[in-house]
Amino acid sequence: MRAIVRVTRRPEIADPPGLTTGRALADLGYGEVAGVRIDRVITIELTTVSAADAKRRVEEMCERLLANPVLEDYSVTIEP
Repeated sequence: MRAIVRVTRRPEIADPPGLTTGRALADLGYGEVAGVRIDRVITIELTTVSAADAKRRVEEMCERLLANPVLEDYSVTIEP
Protein backbone atom coordinates (compact mmCIF):
# COMPACT_ATOMS: atom_id res chain seq x y z
CA MET A 1 0.00 0.00 0.00
CA ARG A 2 1.21 3.51 -0.73
CA ALA A 3 0.40 6.84 0.88
CA ILE A 4 0.81 10.10 -0.98
CA VAL A 5 1.13 13.13 1.31
CA ARG A 6 0.90 16.63 -0.09
CA VAL A 7 2.20 19.32 2.26
CA THR A 8 1.38 22.94 1.47
CA ARG A 9 2.14 26.19 3.25
CA ARG A 10 -0.94 27.96 4.50
CA PRO A 11 -1.91 30.85 2.19
CA GLU A 12 -1.11 33.50 4.80
CA ILE A 13 2.43 32.13 5.33
CA ALA A 14 5.23 33.54 3.15
CA ASP A 15 6.86 31.12 0.70
CA PRO A 16 10.41 32.41 0.08
CA PRO A 17 11.34 29.63 -2.42
CA GLY A 18 8.15 30.35 -4.36
CA LEU A 19 8.86 34.10 -4.42
CA THR A 20 12.43 33.50 -5.62
CA THR A 21 11.23 31.11 -8.33
CA GLY A 22 8.55 33.59 -9.43
CA ARG A 23 11.12 36.37 -9.78
CA ALA A 24 13.48 34.08 -11.71
CA LEU A 25 10.69 33.12 -14.12
CA ALA A 26 9.88 36.80 -14.68
CA ASP A 27 13.58 37.49 -15.31
CA LEU A 28 13.57 34.70 -17.91
CA GLY A 29 10.72 36.42 -19.75
CA TYR A 30 7.72 34.56 -18.33
CA GLY A 31 5.78 37.70 -17.42
CA GLU A 32 2.47 35.85 -17.36
CA VAL A 33 3.43 34.08 -14.10
CA ALA A 34 1.41 35.80 -11.37
CA GLY A 35 2.70 33.73 -8.46
CA VAL A 36 4.48 30.53 -7.49
CA ARG A 37 4.08 28.32 -4.41
CA ILE A 38 6.50 25.49 -3.73
CA ASP A 39 4.83 22.47 -2.09
CA ARG A 40 6.10 19.03 -1.11
CA VAL A 41 4.87 15.59 -2.09
CA ILE A 42 5.95 12.66 0.08
CA THR A 43 5.43 9.05 -1.00
CA ILE A 44 5.40 6.42 1.75
CA GLU A 45 5.31 2.66 1.12
CA LEU A 46 3.37 0.85 3.84
CA THR A 47 2.87 -2.78 4.87
CA THR A 48 -0.47 -2.00 6.50
CA VAL A 49 -3.36 -4.04 5.10
CA SER A 50 -6.23 -1.71 5.99
CA ALA A 51 -6.57 1.59 4.12
CA ALA A 52 -8.23 3.15 7.18
CA ASP A 53 -5.31 2.11 9.41
CA ALA A 54 -2.83 3.36 6.84
CA LYS A 55 -4.51 6.76 6.63
CA ARG A 56 -4.69 7.08 10.40
CA ARG A 57 -1.01 6.18 10.83
CA VAL A 58 0.17 8.52 8.06
CA GLU A 59 -1.88 11.40 9.48
CA GLU A 60 -0.16 10.73 12.81
CA MET A 61 3.21 10.83 11.00
CA CYS A 62 2.25 14.18 9.48
CA GLU A 63 1.31 15.66 12.84
CA ARG A 64 4.50 14.41 14.50
CA LEU A 65 7.14 14.89 11.79
CA LEU A 66 6.21 15.38 8.14
CA ALA A 67 4.33 18.69 8.38
CA ASN A 68 4.47 21.70 10.66
CA PRO A 69 0.79 22.06 11.65
CA VAL A 70 1.35 25.71 12.63
CA LEU A 71 2.51 26.73 9.13
CA GLU A 72 1.39 23.94 6.81
CA ASP A 73 -1.64 21.94 5.77
CA TYR A 74 -1.48 18.40 4.44
CA SER A 75 -3.63 15.89 2.64
CA VAL A 76 -3.22 12.12 2.59
CA THR A 77 -4.25 9.82 -0.25
CA ILE A 78 -4.00 6.05 0.16
CA GLU A 79 -3.36 3.92 -2.93
CA PRO A 80 -3.64 0.11 -3.06
